[in-house]
Amino acid sequence: MSAIAGALRELLVRYLDAWTPGAVHGARGATFAYGWADAPDAATAEAALRVFAEFADRLRGRRLAMLLVGPPSDGLTARLDAVQAELGTPPELGVHTVEGPLDERLPAALKAAGAAGAPLLAFLDGAGPASLAAAGTGKPAEVLLVSGTGELPTPPMPLTAHVELVNTSGARLVTFATTAGKGLEAFKNALWAVDEYAGVRYRDPRDPEGHLLDISLSPHPGPLRRELLAHLGSAGARTVTELRQFTLTQTVYRASDTVRVLNALLTAGTVKRTPERGRLGGDVVIALP
Repeated sequence: MSAIAGALRELLVRYLDAWTPGAVHGARGATFAYGWADAPDAATAEAALRVFAEFADRLRGRRLAMLLVGPPSDGLTARLDAVQAELGTPPELGVHTVEGPLDERLPAALKAAGAAGAPLLAFLDGAGPASLAAAGTGKPAEVLLVSGTGELPTPPMPLTAHVELVNTSGARLVTFATTAGKGLEAFKNALWAVDEYAGVRYRDPRDPEGHLLDISLSPHPGPLRRELLAHLGSAGARTVTELRQFTLTQTVYRASDTVRVLNALLTAGTVKRTPERGRLGGDVVIALP
C-alpha cells in the first residue's frame, strides 16, 4: 500500500505546514509526537522534520519537541541525525526517540516533554486508548490517527473527522480529532489539497453507499448532496451555519462546500429557503419543500 502511505505522508506534511506557525507562537512552545504500534515509516518522520526546519526563524526562543515513540526501528535515529546535520536545525528543535510499546511509552514521553497544556499534535499509527488519552492533554490537543477500517475510533477530543484512503491494494482509516474548530477546518483543507497518488481515493466511512471520491480541490458534490438532504429530512429545517457545521463535523467535506451544494439544491427546487431572496448568509433557514 505504498501509494496510500505516500498520500498519508503528504496529508501530514500539508497539515504540519498549517499547524506549526501557530503552535510555536506561544511562550510554552509545542510538541509533535509520531507514534507507531508496529513499525515506523522513516520517510514520514523525515518529512515532518524537514517541515519543522523550514520554520527555523519562527523557533528563536521557542521550544518545539519532536517525539518518536514505538518499537525499535533500525536506522531511524541515524537517518534523522543525518537530516539534522544537513539542514542545520536550530537548538530549539529537539528530536527525541523513545523505544518500546507505544501505549506504554507515549504517556510518559509526553509528560517528560512538558506537552500538557501546550499545543500538541500526535500522528499515531495503530494507537490504543492510553495513547489517545495522553494525546488529549495538549491545549489545543490534536491527533491524526491511522488505523484499519472498521469501527470508528473515539478520541477524547470533541471535534472529529473520519476518512478512508482506498486503492486496489487496500484501505486505511484516518481519524482527525481536535479541541479547536480551526484545526478541523485546516485538516479538511489539507485533505482535499493532497496530490493524486496512483489511484488513491477517499471514502466516507459513514456513507452507507460507500462512494469513492477522487481527490480534488473541487470534490464531487453527490455524496454531500445526499447527506445534507438526509440530515434535513431527519433533523428538520436548519440554518446555513448549522448545515456548514454538520458538513465539517459529520462528513469528509469542508464547510465551504456546503454553500456550493445548497445553491445547486435551491436552483433545482429540491430545498427551499427563508427568506426567499438575498445573500445565502449563515442565518438563512434551509428546509425541504
